[in-house]
Amino acid sequence: MEHKMFSGATSTTRSLERALSILCAFNHERQRLTLTQLSETLNLPKATVFRLCSTLLKYRFLLFDNDLKRYYPGLRLFELGSISWSSLALRKIASPHLLGLYSAISKNVSLAILEGDELLYIDRVQDKRSSSGFGSEIGWRRPPHYGVLGQAIMAFLPEREVNRLLEKNPLKRYTRKSIVRKKQFKETLREIKKRGFVIEEGMVCDGVTGIGAPIRDSTQNVIAALGVTFISSIEGEARIKRIIEHVVRTAQIISEELGYLEAISG
Repeated sequence: MEHKMFSGATSTTRSLERALSILCAFNHERQRLTLTQLSETLNLPKATVFRLCSTLLKYRFLLFDNDLKRYYPGLRLFELGSISWSSLALRKIASPHLLGLYSAISKNVSLAILEGDELLYIDRVQDKRSSSGFGSEIGWRRPPHYGVLGQAIMAFLPEREVNRLLEKNPLKRYTRKSIVRKKQFKETLREIKKRGFVIEEGMVCDGVTGIGAPIRDSTQNVIAALGVTFISSIEGEARIKRIIEHVVRTAQIISEELGYLEAISG
């Protein structure tokens, strides 16, 4: 089978296309393939296929059965697929509740997960008429400790994982109120875990308040966070208390629909 899509491509692009073609050669009927079978399927020299397979093995996209001398899809594909599926399922379940929260409090609402040691925004509801420049768009990545969403997730991670993330992504100063000392940040996480939600003012953006709450799934683990942001000066103490109640309750409802049972968690 001739692959005309390779023609005219740069060397790097051609190698990428060929590597992806190797992965696409596997299906339910062809779960394990020899080097010869891959070479014949892709109409590529064995040396080329072997070189590409070696790279895919290095990054765990492929595995090799030494007894049968056959390649098969690796665990990295399963991990990525699980991340994609979880994100899609989470977003599908959470989306109507994000809209409901926005309708109730008229504040920008965001949903994020921790993926690849970064905070990844996967959904957002905002007032299209708003001229405010704060917030993060869908698909944006931030340091894992960023804002109320990052803190709401990190507060429920094991301490060794918190230490690892802070070592890889050191705390940054965004405003004069930002926490940049690791000891103080870890104490803040302990307080967040104790009360079950995050509230901060001006730590990421001057004059902006953020409120966030964790989302759990059927494993009882925190897998995401829900948060809202708004101009600090426009809301009084009583109204902020109501916003917190709405945010926490919405996070609880999403968690329950994901299979979280609070009674089991103790």
